[in-house]
This record gives sequence, structure tokens and C-alpha cells, in this order.
Amino acid sequence: MRVLAALSGGVDSAVAAARALDAGHDVVGVHMALSRSRAQHRTGSRGCCSIEDAGDARRAADVLGIPYYVWDLSEEFEETVVADFLDEYAAGRTPNPCVRCNEHIKFSALLDRGLALGFDAVVTGHYARITEATGPTGHRRELHRSADPLKDQSYVLAVMGPERLARSIFPLGDAPSKDHVRAEAAARGLSVSAKPDSYDICFVADGDTQGFLRSRLGARPGAVVDPDGAVLGEHEGAYAFTVGQRKGLGLPGPAPDGRPRYVLEVRPASNEVVVGPAELLSVDDLTATATVWLADDVPAGSWTGAEVQVRAHGEPVPARVRRTGDELRAHLDRPLRGIAPGQSLVVYAGTRVLGQATLARAGRLGAGTRTV
Repeated sequence: MRVLAALSGGVDSAVAAARALDAGHDVVGVHMALSRSRAQHRTGSRGCCSIEDAGDARRAADVLGIPYYVWDLSEEFEETVVADFLDEYAAGRTPNPCVRCNEHIKFSALLDRGLALGFDAVVTGHYARITEATGPTGHRRELHRSADPLKDQSYVLAVMGPERLARSIFPLGDAPSKDHVRAEAAARGLSVSAKPDSYDICFVADGDTQGFLRSRLGARPGAVVDPDGAVLGEHEGAYAFTVGQRKGLGLPGPAPDGRPRYVLEVRPASNEVVVGPAELLSVDDLTATATVWLADDVPAGSWTGAEVQVRAHGEPVPARVRRTGDELRAHLDRPLRGIAPGQSLVVYAGTRVLGQATLARAGRLGAGTRTV
């Protein structure tokens, strides 16, 4: 196949491209320039898609002997990933920009451009596995967790949908560990073998998310209240708070009973932040929308035993799930704390990803749901 290898400038994407070559594919490398500031530099391992990363990607392509291009996707990135990030926080939700980047950039803008240019698939350095299966509904491709549970990225890939899954290749899905990948890179002569992993939000390279939000959204003073509506203090912007947060509430001390307070809810309409005791954070009835379903052999409309995960590296929780149209409902076997609207709810059956949706409401079974 003729494949487009997304070269981020890191070790994972370089080894993934090398493995695609080993598999006999005709590989072309492309680096996605996502920052509007062409002079942006990395700060240690913070951020990615910087000028250094573009240079590292080029050197990896040279070592592999493949063509290399830089595609400017900064406008698409700003209008989708960054805009969604700001809109979600302004609306009192907690987004996952890596999910949105996979949805709008890596498996939409990049793949769509690649297909238009005659490529058959996109190769990335994500840690996840794609398997082939045959069942009552016929042949299908399945998305599974990677062999290395510590590096598994299936959570942020679940949003891609079955059509894009059919056009994706993840050569690192069977890698036993990141150390193994680094050793392979060194053996192949790739200079990125010892490069530190990037972390935090790539477009907030200094790690100051609240500062970034404040610079883009401005000061929006409002009240911090208890569940009964009593005013406890003030804030400079509700977007700086997320459900489950304990520190940085700007209050003079704990509750009168001495117990710490947590953020229970962010109300953008009234610009209020609701705080209260930890026990009010526990929920076991989740409702999510904008469902993307990968398992056509799991029918809609009936309750199914599965596991759900609400954070990229969170622990999966046994649950009963039901998909009805665009909505996904999950009844958890045990409560979870600190669940915020905007988080991705990913459904698993063992290692297999069944689907994904965006959390909208949560509550306690038998007590009704509330917007968290």
C-alpha cells in the first residue's frame, strides 16, 4: 500500500514509519505544522509540533530514505482543537484536546488530504492494535488496547470511527514497552531514540493551562457557592475550575465541619462555581452524547455488559451500557468521583474498544441525574 506516515519528530512516529517500510509499504513522511508561531520551541519535554520537532522529523525521514513534507495544518488546528478547548471550558466542561486532535486533525484533515492525493492509509506512532475479525455481521476491523498497558492510547483513538479505522495503521500496537521502541530506534540509527516524550497540552507549552485560558477568555468574576446557593467567595473565571478540584478554590478555609471542599459543578449560565463535600462527587449513572460506535456487532437499544473508562489513563470500571441513537448510557458497578462534562466515555469489552461518547450528565442510580 501507499501510506502516509505522520512524523511528529518523536521516537514513536519514527519507528512506526520504519516498521511500515519493513512491512513492504510505499511510505511518504509528513510533519504537521500545528502552531501559528513558526519560531515556537520546546521547553524540555513540554509541548510538541515545534521547530525542533520538524527538524527531528526531517532527519528521521532522511535516515529511513523516504520522501518528507511539512503540511501547514495550523489553521485547521486553531479552528477545531484550540477553539473547541476554549469553547468547552467557557461552557463549564472539561475537554480532552488529544481526543479532538485525533478526531479533527490526524484522522480527518491529514487522512482526508492523504486519500485525495492517492494514499491508501495513514501510519502513526500511537500505541493501539487493530485486528481483523469475522462474525455474524461479516468481516470487521477492531480497535484494541496496545500490548503495553502503560502506553495504551486506545482511549484517545476511540473517536476515529469505523471508516477512518479502516484507513489507519498502528505499527507499535504490539510493542512490549517504550524502552523496546527506544532500543529499536537506536539500532536503526534514529537520533530521536533518547528524545524525551512530550506531555501536557501541546499548544500550552509552558503547562499553565489556567494562564492560557485567562489570556484567551479574559477575567469573568463570579461567585463560589455551596449546594444551597450560599455565597462563600469569588472567582475570576469559572473556566478555571473543573469538577473534583480541591486546591485553588480561593476560599479562606474548609467547611464549618472541618471537611475539605471540592468543585461539584460549574454553572456557566450564572457564572457560579458550586463546591461541597467529597461524597457529593460520587456518581454511577452516566449519560453521554455524540456517540461514535465501532462495534457494529453490538446492537443498539439493549443493555450490554462492558467496561467504561472516563480518563486517558484511568481504571476501567465494569458497567452496563446502552446505546440509543446519539446517546450512550452507562450504569457503573461502583461509583466514580470527579466526573466532569466534556470528558470522553470510552466503552471496552476486554481489550476491544466498542465505542466512545462525550459525557453530558451524571448522577446516582435511583436519585436522578444531574449535569455535573
